[in-house]
Amino acid sequence: MRLPEGSRLTARGLLFDVDGTLIDSHLGVEKAWERWAARVGIDWPHLLANLHGRRMVDTIQRFAPPGVDVAQECAWVEQAELTTDDGIVPIAGARAFLESLPPECWMVVTSATRALALHRFALTGLPRPRRLLPGDEIQRGKPDPQGYALGIEALGCAASDTLVFEDARVGILAGRAAGARVLAIAGAERAEHLDDVDWIPDFSTLSYEGRDARGQLVLRVGH
Repeated sequence: MRLPEGSRLTARGLLFDVDGTLIDSHLGVEKAWERWAARVGIDWPHLLANLHGRRMVDTIQRFAPPGVDVAQECAWVEQAELTTDDGIVPIAGARAFLESLPPECWMVVTSATRALALHRFALTGLPRPRRLLPGDEIQRGKPDPQGYALGIEALGCAASDTLVFEDARVGILAGRAAGARVLAIAGAERAEHLDDVDWIPDFSTLSYEGRDARGQLVLRVGH
């Protein structure tokens, strides 16, 4: 359900996915992976339908032909993504929203590698997070809740007091499995698939209003 104007959300900690949530990187990501599909001889439309939100290593292990060196292919795809910056821009309102938040109260949990995540933060000019948990530093990627569970622990919050911002179905499932509330960043093209989760189109109408009497962050939807 799209959250109506005037909605208020409270949380002690905020966890953000990156690609599709804070940064629109789909053009560059898809161009790099389409090249990889041609490189190893697999069906690109099928790969594309199962691509977003997952760790690079998980995707390659799932789709690469038998006998492929997974580490070598991961290095190839990472380099392709690092050198394909087409259309990589912040999601509307993301910069202003992050800049308004107390920096100790939020962190990033992403399926991207550390190198890719930091590259995209630098490229888009978004505030660099104090804490970042990338996909290449955990054992189990989304939809497994490991990343978000570790993020909740790092913020020192109860899971029930944590709000996860996500865009991909696997990330939504991971956030929920970790016990957090999830707010989806939808975009008009994905809204029809989000009947079972609260969502907003982007960050342009989400604001940080300060802390309530219990010390929780208060977020408001609407101008």
